[in-house]
Amino acid sequence: MFQGSIVAIVTPMNLDGSIDIGNFKNLLDFHIENKTDGIVVLGTTGECPTIDFDEHTFLIKEAVLHIKGRIPVIAGTGANSTKEAVFLTQSAKEAGADACLLVTPYYNKPNQKGLFEHYKAINDAVEIPQILYNVPSRTGCDLENSTVVLLSQLSNIIGIKDATGELERIDFLKDKVKHNFIFISGDDLSFLDYMERGGCGVISVTANVKPNLMHNICHSILNGNNEKSRVINDQLASLHQAMFIDSNPIPVKWLLNYLGLINQGIRLPLVELDKKYQAKLVKVFEAIK
Repeated sequence: MFQGSIVAIVTPMNLDGSIDIGNFKNLLDFHIENKTDGIVVLGTTGECPTIDFDEHTFLIKEAVLHIKGRIPVIAGTGANSTKEAVFLTQSAKEAGADACLLVTPYYNKPNQKGLFEHYKAINDAVEIPQILYNVPSRTGCDLENSTVVLLSQLSNIIGIKDATGELERIDFLKDKVKHNFIFISGDDLSFLDYMERGGCGVISVTANVKPNLMHNICHSILNGNNEKSRVINDQLASLHQAMFIDSNPIPVKWLLNYLGLINQGIRLPLVELDKKYQAKLVKVFEAIK
């Protein structure tokens, strides 16, 4: 169910920072029309740290209602408070999400025992498919391989989104986790290699603006045509890099606004892309055939 190009969708906002639900629904339609294989609502790219609880539950519910089962909806429900993560995960289940994406607790830097107990508490509290999310560059906390192996045995934990870019992790883990555990890349720069080593897809920032090409790359790999996937991905290599010319989601939201797909809004402490980067981002995007 969870494979291919899964977009880490932005949260459209108005200039005052309020949620733009109209363009949110338009983006959902845009992705379905362009073959995106799944939607992550309120991941890092969705500005989850500045979305309050009411908005969080509202956006997940609206995504589920609008998509109507056409593609999977994965709800970002991680938090640095276990109690909050349980609440958000339960809310996502009640809204009808297909799975939840649970980032490691950020800032408070738990040790590996704390991480295991955190995820176990969510696993035990809410019966919904749960995907671990490891992105130590943003959280200051690394979910080590040995902990992933232990967590993979829990009933509701079905896989991991690995945004470390360290390909040796999947090499180590794939023969040690339960047989149906899934591996999803969270790094556009290395996802192709990750999938060739056994990953089933990517949760992608680039897919916000090039969903069709990202779908084609993923399905070429899944169908065994690695040569075709590399030809397509070579076209996107500069865009993968440009999406992180500033803190995500600043570049991708600016580019989506430039393309007329969303309004200009972004929430403090994030601000609009600096003018010194704008022309370069447009040039990279428009160079893609």
